[in-house]
Amino acid sequence: MLLTTILAVETEGIELFPDESELIWGLVAFLLLMGVMMKLVFPKLNEVLQERSAAIQGKMEEADRKLEESEAAKRRFEESLDDARGEANRIIEEAKATADQVRAEARTRAEAEAAQILERAQAEVSAERDRVVQELRSQVGEISVQLASKIVERELDRSTHEGLVDEYIQRLSSQN
Repeated sequence: MLLTTILAVETEGIELFPDESELIWGLVAFLLLMGVMMKLVFPKLNEVLQERSAAIQGKMEEADRKLEESEAAKRRFEESLDDARGEANRIIEEAKATADQVRAEARTRAEAEAAQILERAQAEVSAERDRVVQELRSQVGEISVQLASKIVERELDRSTHEGLVDEYIQRLSSQN
């Protein structure tokens, strides 16, 4: 299609390609411009590109260094956190052990105190019982003496004797 268009344009008398002199002057101008650019522009452009590349490389290295530092800091933090957790667990275990020990000691002391209180109470009960028995013996002795003296004072028949004993028992029960 392009070839048919070029042939059609040339047959009508319109020239598509420039003259040879224009091509030569165009080529010379292009080579001069290229030489100036190679001498002045491209070195500066390369320099700017290298500076930019170096800056980017420096920033990437700095970012890598900071990443490594942050990872190291993270590792240190995690280690210290693990250490702190371990220390907290150790303290909790020590506190539990101490609490158990204190509880056991308190239980032992309480049991010892309870045993002492029980022993004292039993001793007091025993002493009170001995005192009451002694008191009853003395009262029974006195009562027997009084009863014997009353019986001896009067000669009693059997019914009078039983009446005196009943009366004395009633008097004793009313005293208690």
